[in-house]
Amino acid sequence: MEELDSVPPAAVAGSSRRGFFQAGVLGLGSAIAGALGLPALAYLLTPPKSRQQDAWIEIGELNKFATGAPLEVAFHRNRTDAWKVVSEKDTLWVVKRADGGVTAFGPQCTHLGCAYHWDEGRQQFLCPCHSSLFRIDGSVISGPAPRPLDRYETKLENGKLMVGRLLISSERQA
Repeated sequence: MEELDSVPPAAVAGSSRRGFFQAGVLGLGSAIAGALGLPALAYLLTPPKSRQQDAWIEIGELNKFATGAPLEVAFHRNRTDAWKVVSEKDTLWVVKRADGGVTAFGPQCTHLGCAYHWDEGRQQFLCPCHSSLFRIDGSVISGPAPRPLDRYETKLENGKLMVGRLLISSERQA
């Protein structure tokens, strides 16, 4: 019984006060590193939500558009940017052709992005910022605009006009 009393308590328990605090600090540091590191790794290794730019948006019934008369139409779309979804209001110009086809133009002039309008008297699209003129098919008549009007992808589905993404025109004015 006296032999046990002569052995130091640290040797019997297998740890000292210093060892206990070292283990505590190491455990706390590991917990903090895990709490910060695991979400950071998950952020870096998992891809964000894919952008849904290819979603088709219903613009309206095809019979609401008159042949050869451009009509400015406002619509809403949801844009996904990584984890954020934003609802946006946008406009486009719809032109119904004589062959029954439909063209949808983006609302910005290709020069500096000003909003253009349809001039009924001239039967042309007119940009008031720098006087660019465009034909009803979107081609450039005159002005500083470097290329035709940008177009949306279009499709007809059950008598309704659907638009997809905006296609940037790559043709340059000669």
